[in-house]
Amino acid sequence: MALDRYSYPFTAIVGQDEMKLALVLNAINPTIGGVLIRGEKGTGKSTAVRALARLLPEQKVVEGCHFGCHPEDPEDWCLDCRERAASGSLPSTTRRMRVVELPINASEDRVVGTIDLEAALKEGSRRFEPGVLAEANRNILYVDEVNLLDDHIVDVLLDAAAMGINTVEREGVSVSHPSRFILVGTMNPEEGELRPQLLDRFGLCVDVEGIRDLDQRVAIVEKRAVWEDDPNLFYQQHAESEQSVRSQIAEAIATFPEVTLPRQILRLIAQISIALEVDGHRSDLVCARAAQAKAAYDSAD
Repeated sequence: MALDRYSYPFTAIVGQDEMKLALVLNAINPTIGGVLIRGEKGTGKSTAVRALARLLPEQKVVEGCHFGCHPEDPEDWCLDCRERAASGSLPSTTRRMRVVELPINASEDRVVGTIDLEAALKEGSRRFEPGVLAEANRNILYVDEVNLLDDHIVDVLLDAAAMGINTVEREGVSVSHPSRFILVGTMNPEEGELRPQLLDRFGLCVDVEGIRDLDQRVAIVEKRAVWEDDPNLFYQQHAESEQSVRSQIAEAIATFPEVTLPRQILRLIAQISIALEVDGHRSDLVCARAAQAKAAYDSAD
């Protein structure tokens, strides 16, 4: 049986609790701003990212939309969905969130998309070939070895993540579309660091290391052996725990907007930022959003 038919279960990952929590919190509240996972190879970074997608609830999308627009959220519709809605035809369907991977050698056009300038100039039409940022809308955008990406490409990704919109301009022709995604970057510090200006743009940053506990290391080998031998059986063995976490995340997503942080928590966040001499106020906002998501997640347990 092919291994790639089954993602390794999120709940079967041994240890790495901080990494798993950071991913879950971003899934609950994407406005946290993504997560950068730093660590040596073989520490489960990629496995955890791909496993997370299977735990997220299905979402409504406009059928046939390149950007996966939500049929009940007209403010975020792309131009095509607006035109279809105006004509009275906007059928919807459901889909599961997926992990969209950005190739390390991706060009800017591959990332943002391309405009057919000939059609624009001759016919006055805006023909747009969607890029990775279109595929990533309402999904997880995974960038492995983000520290090795061209700095300009990283800037483009982070700008889209912050604005929720991707705008492509060529020769006076402009096309915009929604681009809201959960940004996850992974890197091995031994292969080069990320510029401080870019590091600051990720909401959360987690350092992961190889597990040193004897029993946990043995458990990792045992679990992997079972999964490689029979992925279907292994997944069924973890089906109950997967469903439990899936339900917990779904409830947290539904309830976190109602969570209000007490003033003393906000003061604590501010005190920590002051003590660490953090520049600006982004850290305070991210901490507050993460605390809000954590409270919703814990209350759903």
